[in-house]
Amino acid sequence: MNEVLTEKRGHVQWISINREERRNAMNDAVVEGISAGFAQASNDPSVRAIVLTGVGERAFCAGADLSSGSGSFKYDYSKVGLNFVQLMKQARDLTLPLIARVNGHTMAGGMGMLGMCDMAISTDKALFGMPEVKVGVFPMQIMAVLQRLIPSRKLYEMALTGEPIGAAEALEIGLLNYVVPAAELDAKTEWLLSRLLDKSPTAIRRGKYAMRTTEQLNFDQSAAFMEAQIGTLALTEDAAEGRQAFIEKRAPIWTGR
Repeated sequence: MNEVLTEKRGHVQWISINREERRNAMNDAVVEGISAGFAQASNDPSVRAIVLTGVGERAFCAGADLSSGSGSFKYDYSKVGLNFVQLMKQARDLTLPLIARVNGHTMAGGMGMLGMCDMAISTDKALFGMPEVKVGVFPMQIMAVLQRLIPSRKLYEMALTGEPIGAAEALEIGLLNYVVPAAELDAKTEWLLSRLLDKSPTAIRRGKYAMRTTEQLNFDQSAAFMEAQIGTLALTEDAAEGRQAFIEKRAPIWTGR
């Protein structure tokens, strides 16, 4: 059985962790499958967004597979960069919107999966946690994406106690965009996608790139970089079409160029 399923639905690439019996826990095949899905979407000019989710209703991702023989926490330090770290970097560099469809509990490395996405919609019964301290390790790698999302006091509490929070609190602290009953998860995901797919793919692509770049810059550097970016974006076909459509009071026809 494929550990990761990929499916193109219209302009959206869906990537699903397919290990329901293991609560969609991660192993090397899962990380490699998601990475391949990202690459496939990035190389397809007709794809406008990516949805990352898990199969079933129990878990989005339970973190690393801790079962006997899974190979968890056995790293090849002769290589520069662990597979999961490389995946988070790949997600960060995506110029396509990446949405987490959180279908169930999200733990440990699953929190990293969630954190590397741009937006997230969750069922109201999902739990979110970093239980690594309960098995003698610590949520080291995923801190790279969670420190920007979770307020410091709450982040310390979750990481040091290992105790989970519910979806309502995850929404309150900014970890999620929306929380809905399980029966409404797909409809809410499609609603959010619809708000992306009718916009300029060029503007979104270059905008994501610019936002990620300026996170590392001070104000003066950021302002100068953005000034150059708006000038470049104004030269694109989509920018010209957007202005013309506004003048003609019609819906724009985006070329993505």
